[in-house]
Amino acid sequence: MERIKKNDTVSVILGKDKGKSGKVIEILSKKGKVMVKGIAFVTKHMKARKQGETSSIKKLESYIDVSNVMPICSSCKKPTRIGSKVLDSGKRMRICKRCNESF
Repeated sequence: MERIKKNDTVSVILGKDKGKSGKVIEILSKKGKVMVKGIAFVTKHMKARKQGETSSIKKLESYIDVSNVMPICSSCKKPTRIGSKVLDSGKRMRICKRCNESF
């Protein structure tokens, strides 16, 4: 079971954006990377490719390691570790390790 999923609110616990939080936009599970909205901006110099287009410098979000983010619980509003609980129906559910509420 994945610890972090798309649209989860996460807090950055390590790196230049430490303490900031945002929503997960994209996950690269094989590489162990996540893209968070408003976090880890990089400057990209875009060259004009077609006639009439102008060159520009854009700031885009980049991927950060999944170990550098921690999910924020929706009930206690604090960064927390994730546990799992097996329901009677056999499904697994993510739970907050602080308050034992489901995600």
